[in-house]
Amino acid sequence: MKLTKEILDTVRNIDGFPVGDDEAIIELSDPPYYTACPNPYIKDFIEKYGTPYDEENDDYNCEPYAADVSEGKNDPIYNAHSYHTKVPHKAIMRYILHYTKPGDIVFDGFCGTGMTGVAAQMCGNPDPEFKLKVENEARKEGKKIEWGARRAILGDLSPAATFIAYNYNTPVDVEAFEKEASRILKEVEEECGWMYETIHTVDGQPQYDITGNVIKGRINYTVWSDVFVCPYCTEEIVFWDAAVDKDTGSVMDEFNCPHCGAKVSKRNLEKAWRTVYDKAINQTIKQVKQVPVLINYSVGKKRYEKKPDKFDLDLINKIEEMDIPYWYPTDRMPEGDESRRNDKDGITHVHHFYTKRNLWVLSALYEKGSRIYFNYIRFKFIWLLNSLHERTSIMNRYLFNRGGGGKVTGTLYIPSLIKENSVFHHVENRLNLILLFLKKWVVNATITCTNFFTQSASDLKNIHSNSIDYIFTDPPFGDNLMYSELNFIWEAWLRVFTNNKTEAIINKTQHKGLHEYQELMTRCFAEMYRILKPGRWMTVEFHNSKNAVWNAIQEAILKAGFVIASVKSLDKKQGTFKQVTTHTAVKQDLIISAYKPRESFVRKFLKEAGTEEGVWDFVRQHLKNLPVVVETGGRLEVVPERLNYALYDSMIAFHIQKGATIPMGAADFYAGLRQRFPERDGMYFLPEQVSVYDTRRMRMELSGQISYMISDEKSAIMWLMSKLQDSPKTYAEIQPEFLQVLRWSKHEKTLELYELLEENFLQDENGRWYVPDVSKQSDLEKLREKRLLKEFEEYVNSSGRLKVFRTEAIRAGFKNCWRNKDYETIVKVGERLPESVLQEDQSLLMYYDNAVTKTGG
Repeated sequence: MKLTKEILDTVRNIDGFPVGDDEAIIELSDPPYYTACPNPYIKDFIEKYGTPYDEENDDYNCEPYAADVSEGKNDPIYNAHSYHTKVPHKAIMRYILHYTKPGDIVFDGFCGTGMTGVAAQMCGNPDPEFKLKVENEARKEGKKIEWGARRAILGDLSPAATFIAYNYNTPVDVEAFEKEASRILKEVEEECGWMYETIHTVDGQPQYDITGNVIKGRINYTVWSDVFVCPYCTEEIVFWDAAVDKDTGSVMDEFNCPHCGAKVSKRNLEKAWRTVYDKAINQTIKQVKQVPVLINYSVGKKRYEKKPDKFDLDLINKIEEMDIPYWYPTDRMPEGDESRRNDKDGITHVHHFYTKRNLWVLSALYEKGSRIYFNYIRFKFIWLLNSLHERTSIMNRYLFNRGGGGKVTGTLYIPSLIKENSVFHHVENRLNLILLFLKKWVVNATITCTNFFTQSASDLKNIHSNSIDYIFTDPPFGDNLMYSELNFIWEAWLRVFTNNKTEAIINKTQHKGLHEYQELMTRCFAEMYRILKPGRWMTVEFHNSKNAVWNAIQEAILKAGFVIASVKSLDKKQGTFKQVTTHTAVKQDLIISAYKPRESFVRKFLKEAGTEEGVWDFVRQHLKNLPVVVETGGRLEVVPERLNYALYDSMIAFHIQKGATIPMGAADFYAGLRQRFPERDGMYFLPEQVSVYDTRRMRMELSGQISYMISDEKSAIMWLMSKLQDSPKTYAEIQPEFLQVLRWSKHEKTLELYELLEENFLQDENGRWYVPDVSKQSDLEKLREKRLLKEFEEYVNSSGRLKVFRTEAIRAGFKNCWRNKDYETIVKVGERLPESVLQEDQSLLMYYDNAVTKTGG
């Protein structure tokens, strides 16, 4: 099957169509399985392998995955190719096994290296050790694992990412690939091997063999050092010579100029410069000066180190004066904070990121690799070369203490001490890693199992609605990584580039802030919602340390129509998941489980919207989709999503997202919960669920209570509820512990403990505070709401920015305005709040965003 310009025209209008000549896109594609553009053959793939959705006969029923996941990265599959972020495939396998059955279609619209596809296929032939481990865990839970490959549809905005993903997921004749790769490497080494030769010396003296010929070694790597200019004597200072302590392997913050003895530091030194004529771009350029300072080489199997001598310097100069006879990328680095960070040092174009000899050898390998006749072998060879760039560029650091190296992750930073790996030395190591992966992978991979596309996830018109069985995705997280900028060098060699117009990112150059990021993520999740079958699940892995970005992602998921059932955090140190008990302070990887409600429920809810019946229909559906039992270390965990306040928040969120009024307050909601649903350990269940919980509870202890950090009025009330739920306490008993966990936010109006108790709790005849019963709690809430609304009215009638305020009063006011359809007041007050507060408070953000939409903003 061929990809032609005429076929490209049918998908050219889809968001994220890459930047590049049609010829380059066609050359990089392998239709119908992989296209370096929107894939016109996805519909055929789904029609052939998918199962049409039929709600009347749909018996799918699954609660969110709640077990601990701990899977390391030390696996040939994981290590075959580097990328900015990557989820271990064995971790993803657990989710796929839980949510799907063999043959189901799994989707990932931010696929990166394609680990979701690897995981889907590996479900058909897992490692024996992993299979035994998973089955033993399932047996304890009384569950059965359905082994068998799943199919996958993988996409990404980046051509580099989808090319890596395609090669990760596509089989190859390992023997034929190894033979072809070895042939090309031998051919290029015969042509260019002299560039990495050095004279073997001992104490600076050349060594000779028994025939009297000088002994030459093969360079493994060369260390290059920045050169600075002393501000006192204006002489050049080689950083390696002056700042590196060779005995300890440390770099000194301060050091002496070797010429005048003045104490200097890297911070107050100017870099030395060199002026050269760059034939590739036909310009004279200025670049920072770097000189070779150490050569690590091998004679036979033995390694040696030496300081570069005249032979080495002459060799480098000779190469610099020659013309490379092969094509290599000379693209200008794109606009961007990261991609242009090296402009100040004269590193402005892609070819500047390599030494001349490494650039020469890479271009020779690409040229000869492009002539490989069979697509599947040619692509694997280009993939091999693609994996070399970070370690063969001048971004590769020299780590003195262990002779190691590596690029600074997530950046295009060029260090002061560069480790120039020999391309030949490095390609041999990388080839061995890839062969190890391929030999393990070839028995699992089936080319018809996976379909790939290159485009934005915000425009999935090539995929039918209600056609995907499960989604696992690891989306971009705010401003942590500038993907299109970081991938530019990879893509320059592929000649096809990311179209960053719809890149979901926070980026000054692209004029995208948190709002634009959230809007783009909402569009992506809305498309994922559309293509996912009703009643099915989406798992989102998310990494960010900023509360505002976390709230933006959560709001995007909710606005798309999903209901969030579970949020867990991955503790990387412990290798386990823990329940997230607050919606802020996100400093770990998050695992978000969200479901798409069934269409019949949504239709019914929209008819009942704003009524009590609609509230309890939502709660029944939501409880059905929450984990019943969560076990950690032989003890049961509290499921936070089953607590009354969490259920209330979820109910509110669903109503707001559907544009419905909220028919009851918290106290009436809590009373209704108690009347309608069985309660255990503060959690609420459906009648058919509670027996399952009771059985486990009889055999296992419950872990300690959920811990709270008091930062505002809401968290203070939740903390007091947890302390007073089981037994009344006096003020004196509560206060010391209250003060220990108190971390009041700077914008939050400070309330004394006595005020919190008086507004939300009751006292008995002995002066002890307790949680009031339902009827009295409702009366208290009405009085409290009256006070909060009065305070909110004061904010409405004031002017200027709100700096210190009672957030609960803002929430109560927004809720009342929503009830009265007074969306303008919500918007006006929201615009006066500090942006950080609005973006980091999920409830306020939800009201504000939806009010903006209602007012046509």
